[in-house]
Amino acid sequence: MRPQAEAKIARLSESETISFGPLADYNRLTGDDGLPVFTGVQTCKPGYQTPLHWHPYVECLFIIEGEMEAWLEGQEDRPARLGEGDMIALPACVPHVFRNAGDRQLRLLGIHASPSRIVHRVQE
Repeated sequence: MRPQAEAKIARLSESETISFGPLADYNRLTGDDGLPVFTGVQTCKPGYQTPLHWHPYVECLFIIEGEMEAWLEGQEDRPARLGEGDMIALPACVPHVFRNAGDRQLRLLGIHASPSRIVHRVQE
């Protein structure tokens, strides 16, 4: 007999909005709840850019709305440009940056290959 299992449903409309400063908000969908991944939707206004940072696991960013540029440390001169429906997988332990590359809102789904979101900022 199979063990009893339940599907996990996360509703963006019911999630808490956390400010990431004046230009971005974050809504956690899963994480720190027994699932093996941490997910959330980040909404960024034009002009938003993350600080140089890294995670000890792979991070995937899926663009829901808008345009984004992302680059790894040392590759600032050749950013990857992504639009709606595109995804980038950022390698573990490699500092990176992403920014809103357009003149309208950027919304992305972040998928962290970890049950908890761990962020290490690079101090310059």
